[in-house]
Amino acid sequence: MGKAVFVAVLTAALAALLGQRIVNFRRMALADRELVQNYLPNCVALKNLDSGSEDITVLGNGLAFISTGLKYPGLPSSDEIGRIFYLDLQDPRLKPVELRMPRNFDLDSFNPHGISVYTDPSDDAVYLYVVSHPQYQSQVELFRFVEEDRSLVHLKTIKHELLHSVNDIVALGVDSFYATNDHYFSHKLLKTLLEPLLAQPWANVVYYSPKDVKVVSQGYYFPNGINISPDKRHIYVVDLFGHSVHILERKENNSLASVKSVAVGSLCDNVEVDPETGDLWLGCHPNGWKCFMFDPKDPPGSEVIRIQNVHGDKPVVTQVYADNGQVIMGSSVATVYGGKLLIGSVFHKALVCDLK
Repeated sequence: MGKAVFVAVLTAALAALLGQRIVNFRRMALADRELVQNYLPNCVALKNLDSGSEDITVLGNGLAFISTGLKYPGLPSSDEIGRIFYLDLQDPRLKPVELRMPRNFDLDSFNPHGISVYTDPSDDAVYLYVVSHPQYQSQVELFRFVEEDRSLVHLKTIKHELLHSVNDIVALGVDSFYATNDHYFSHKLLKTLLEPLLAQPWANVVYYSPKDVKVVSQGYYFPNGINISPDKRHIYVVDLFGHSVHILERKENNSLASVKSVAVGSLCDNVEVDPETGDLWLGCHPNGWKCFMFDPKDPPGSEVIRIQNVHGDKPVVTQVYADNGQVIMGSSVATVYGGKLLIGSVFHKALVCDLK
């Protein structure tokens, strides 16, 4: 009888612990949040991007690069292979064009996630960094963009034990970058099941160069998007489950020192920086629970948040766009150029809207 009572008590305790963990995860995922629609004028869907547009980054000349076809554990995805598109925002047709990939590149396993662009000031060559997850592993692919024939030349694949669960990346040079590891664990089941229930701030940011690879910032629940200030002095890291953006100062040895964090009240994904104003633009998931428990009858919504005066005493956080999923599901990135707002998504479509 004593053994039976012990087993019953232990089972009840474990069930209670699991229930408490699920309740906590729902809270962090903003499962009970109801979204009020907040539309912009003249929003249209971009062509050729029906299998997602997880990350978008724009050069100063209005040329945007778009990653599409991401397959991420726990989230919906299409059967389409991963691809990279570019979009000329100065062309009124606003038609994304698929970039040609090298013949010797393994397209079947290409699973593009976060992207970043670096323009070499010595010759204006454009380099594209792409986080990829072949077989749900993590590596970084480095390409050179050839605008004349709309193609990418593959230069190298970067792997390292510290780059074990990379989400996003920000290029610092031709062979250096910062990257976010969105999970502490690298095993698929531990990442998707155990870690969300534990909900501990164990994840980190890594600096990479051929001579130096190191963890430079840690203590995040789910570090997602990462980007750099126009003056290159600060790094911005989005903590998805922390509902915040962290501002970090760069040091001479490429380590990062925390300055402050800004609450955003949403599960924000990628962050883009306006090069003229320094404003931050974030694609966000207003209710993350709906992403993980995907129901096409009650789809996950989308939200775009802008942060102005991010380095001041009183940053201004504004919701610029909000949709309950009827127009665009699961927005992951937002960026602006020439009075237009681009909104990308993990697995759905991409929109372009007039800001005024």
